[in-house]
Amino acid sequence: MKKELSQLFDEFLYECEFVKKSSPETLRGYRQTFILFMKIQPNISLELLSTSALTQFFRILDQRKRIVGKGTIKIGIKKSTVATYWSKLNSFFEWLKMKGYIRANPLNELKYPTPVYEDKKFLKKEEIEKILTAILINSDKNILVFKRNLVIFHFLLFCGLRRNELVFLQVRDIDFERKTLTVRAETSKVKLNRYIPLHSQLILYLKDYLKERKDYTTPYLIVSSNRDEKLTNDGLKHLVTRLIQSSGVHFHLHQFRHTFAVNFLKTSNNIAKLKQLLGHSDISMTMQYLRCLPTSEMRGDIENMSIDKLI
Repeated sequence: MKKELSQLFDEFLYECEFVKKSSPETLRGYRQTFILFMKIQPNISLELLSTSALTQFFRILDQRKRIVGKGTIKIGIKKSTVATYWSKLNSFFEWLKMKGYIRANPLNELKYPTPVYEDKKFLKKEEIEKILTAILINSDKNILVFKRNLVIFHFLLFCGLRRNELVFLQVRDIDFERKTLTVRAETSKVKLNRYIPLHSQLILYLKDYLKERKDYTTPYLIVSSNRDEKLTNDGLKHLVTRLIQSSGVHFHLHQFRHTFAVNFLKTSNNIAKLKQLLGHSDISMTMQYLRCLPTSEMRGDIENMSIDKLI
């Protein structure tokens, strides 16, 4: 029986979820990319899957008009977004090739669009202070929400967690005796446990917050304000939207991970330790965070060079 492309994608997603144990965030990315691909190429089939069809997909993406924010019309997409779509589709096409449904991956003849990151990815001190002030004034007079948001803020700032790692943290992941946080393999992108030392300031906020959430029975650490369950991704997104509006700082959560990385490198200058803390499987992934370092942070290293010290 001939299978439709959508049926094959469902099988691919099933394997990713239950065999490869891909994270919910990864699965969501695969699905959203495939839905967009099918929306732009509604008549695509296994037989029509070709390099030209993929080229057409990316051409339409680059030329289509989109409405963002409050009615603003935009045309085109960033190179980094193209790279994301490319990698998500590539995983599916490689699976199709491995299973024998296609002879060659149609993306093989299209060069991976290496993204160029020209904009800063980390948050500056004054931006961090504005976001913290926004947390102080946006608690809705709910002490639990206020203390929870402070904990979220400090987890992101001093642990460099990914969004999903934060949302799926459990109370048992906190070890006050050893002053460590466990990021469990099932929530980590690389499917390995990692252990992060807890900042002393974060420990104080955590203890204060846990006293306030004592009536909750959910095992998840970061809780909803009105239900005995974890804070959802949508709830976290809503919180970020409110903080952006209140602080005037246009940020996204992953910028805190970059902020953690840049400031850790500034204080320790040890990229091997940073790799371990961020939970990267390859140090080349960690090296990408070096692009965030401002030129001013390298001036001292340049000044320390002299003719007398040359090798």
